[in-house]
Amino acid sequence: MSPSSPTRREALAALLAVPVASLAASPTQWTLQQASQQIRAKKISPVELTRTCLDRIELLNPRLNAFITIMAEQALTQARALESELHADKWRGPLHGIPIGLKDLLDTVGVKTTCASAVFADRVPTQDAEVVRRLKLAGAVLVGKQNMQEFAHGGTSVPSHYGAVHNPWDITWIAGGSSGGSAAAVAAGLCFGALGSDTGGSIRQPSAYCGTTGLKPTYGRVSTRGVVPLSWSLDHIGPMCRTVADTAFLLEAIAGYDPFEPASVDWPTERYANALGGKRTALRVGLVRRPFFQQLDTEIEAAVNVAIDLIGRLAVEVRDVELPPTQELNIVVLGPEAYAFHAPYFHQDSGPVPSVDSRAVETGRECQRSRLRRGSPRAGSVAAVGRRHIFSGRSAGHPDYADPGPDHRGGGSRRTFAGRGPIDPKHQAF
Repeated sequence: MSPSSPTRREALAALLAVPVASLAASPTQWTLQQASQQIRAKKISPVELTRTCLDRIELLNPRLNAFITIMAEQALTQARALESELHADKWRGPLHGIPIGLKDLLDTVGVKTTCASAVFADRVPTQDAEVVRRLKLAGAVLVGKQNMQEFAHGGTSVPSHYGAVHNPWDITWIAGGSSGGSAAAVAAGLCFGALGSDTGGSIRQPSAYCGTTGLKPTYGRVSTRGVVPLSWSLDHIGPMCRTVADTAFLLEAIAGYDPFEPASVDWPTERYANALGGKRTALRVGLVRRPFFQQLDTEIEAAVNVAIDLIGRLAVEVRDVELPPTQELNIVVLGPEAYAFHAPYFHQDSGPVPSVDSRAVETGRECQRSRLRRGSPRAGSVAAVGRRHIFSGRSAGHPDYADPGPDHRGGGSRRTFAGRGPIDPKHQAF
């Protein structure tokens, strides 16, 4: 964003035609940490905070399309119960009474989990994903299921059965993907945090596009049980918030060993927020410039270099490193695993089929076949690279998911957005 662009508060004031100063005390301007402090001090109640977010969703979601399902009734029921606990001096922690959103591939008992696909338009899980269960235990108020790229297969959040997600800074821009609805909702103040999924950038990329903070945790740190997979050997669930501190609080709630998840690592959960504020760490940071700095936009490069300088003042060392080639891992890992999950829906006799890139899925099928042929040197060598550099010989198991209902609706949106340029305030949604 250029120096002349309006601030978040200025853009919202223009949209609502109110003075900028009137928004200064709006709860939607708070960080998660600030909202938590206000709730604990009983300066605002969980019900008041939840209603504020639901009102904001009602106002802005028609323009952003960040939510597929708004869980207003359930959210207010949760908020009332958590408010009663506060009156009884029961405090669950930093997420007590905080409105949080969920990417719509996380199973939620009794609430549709669609993966933004017509294939799953009527799919209602019978139990919560493990991370959803942990959020509820931590006192989070779940306000809705957020839009995404269909089946998490891409980086724009444009192909969706429910229509494209729009970037709140300029609704003619994409929000990134595949967790685009989660990033847009957090950036626009529709909720104080969200959970997204990341297989090859689907938390980090939309967070960057929408000016928020997103974290892909270490593999095995956060359970993926109850999450509709893209590639179960590469899928991660992680927090998306407006600040690093907020992300740390949200990660604390969802991290930890899950004995029913094959890839979960039995390692004590840390208090990640306690690591913030230190003057210096013992960490050494490796900076991968190739291919990420190739053909890089100059404005983005300048912002990244500022961040690198800051990291250099906090870490012991920052130096350039080279990573082994990993492009073919998408072919031998992600492709076959995506095919294993999606194949039944591509080959069914009736009903909708996924609008994901069928060529990529078919490539996965061909790779899967080639790996079954003995003496295939290319498949074998690439698989060996994958085992050595990525998996250390371990792979998660494939979860079992319920079949979607028999009644489905039509295909997803393929809309595209305008290109780059200075932000136009009239296109901003907040």
